[in-house]
Amino acid sequence: MQTIAFFNNKGGVGKTSLVYHLSEMFAELGAKVIAADLDPQANLSTMFLDEERLEELWSEGPHEGTILGPVTPFIKGTGDVGSPRIESAAENIGLVVGDLGLSRFEDKLSDAWPRCMDRDEAAFRVISSFYRILLQSLETREADVALIDVGPNLGAMNRAALIACSHVVIPLAPDLFSLQGLKNLGPTLREWRAQWRDRLARFETHDLKLPEGSMEPVGYVLLQHSERLDRPVKAYRKWIDRIPGVYRESVLDSHRKPVPKVDDDPNCLSLVKHFRSLMVMAMEARKPMFRLKSADGAIGSHAQAVQDCYGVFKRLALRIAESCGVALPRMSAQRTGSKA
Repeated sequence: MQTIAFFNNKGGVGKTSLVYHLSEMFAELGAKVIAADLDPQANLSTMFLDEERLEELWSEGPHEGTILGPVTPFIKGTGDVGSPRIESAAENIGLVVGDLGLSRFEDKLSDAWPRCMDRDEAAFRVISSFYRILLQSLETREADVALIDVGPNLGAMNRAALIACSHVVIPLAPDLFSLQGLKNLGPTLREWRAQWRDRLARFETHDLKLPEGSMEPVGYVLLQHSERLDRPVKAYRKWIDRIPGVYRESVLDSHRKPVPKVDDDPNCLSLVKHFRSLMVMAMEARKPMFRLKSADGAIGSHAQAVQDCYGVFKRLALRIAESCGVALPRMSAQRTGSKA
């Protein structure tokens, strides 16, 4: 069971759409998936669920069907983390539904972080809450992987969410803001990792499941780059060319030379172009772009774009699965069949 966060402290790069489509593609390839919406904006949940269902889950009351339910005892100061309720979002996909009320948990997480240094078990229970929710969700659904959407900031909530993850994928856009985000993000991940391991070394109670906080960088996905004659336009190229070096220095803390171009960079998991009108169709049809049919309006050049989109996300899912050790049953079956 692997937990993979998709994180960039710069918003608007297409992170949530990436998590949504990869959840669907992993499921397409036979993996059982938990899609966890740990962003208080809850955009991932709105992609999976219609407004009627969200209104039911967000109605007056304890919101037991969302991520807010299990952490409410901490917010109220009445107990430990509760059991999550998993929404069946699609075949092989269980959704930990997001909640705008999750922002109320931020202060508790911020307060608990320094108290861990005093070996305060209650503080460790607060900080490990997301990890234990993910663990229960994976075990309940017998899932292979959890894909986690988090908000675009370096606050206490994202720190707790990232500590809960074994791997981190960084979505980027080809612009100045993503480069600056990388320069902040890489050192912060290393700092959080070191600080958490320092706290773990002080913890003496062994009946509480705690994350290792490995947060291993898997690589980056370059999203929404415009193309002209199959080449990124000049306005984007200057930023694209700088990404491999900044990623290597800021995230991997490596100054090894020479720095490759993005097309040859082993840290670049995929170049995902902006499919533009396909996304509009997909939102109207409430399905991934790569499952659009002619009845949804995907005809002519759009039909070819759907096939291209399927290939892009399949290759990306395979790359991430290989890097993170995620089993893909249908791919294994195909390999076994071809050998036979």
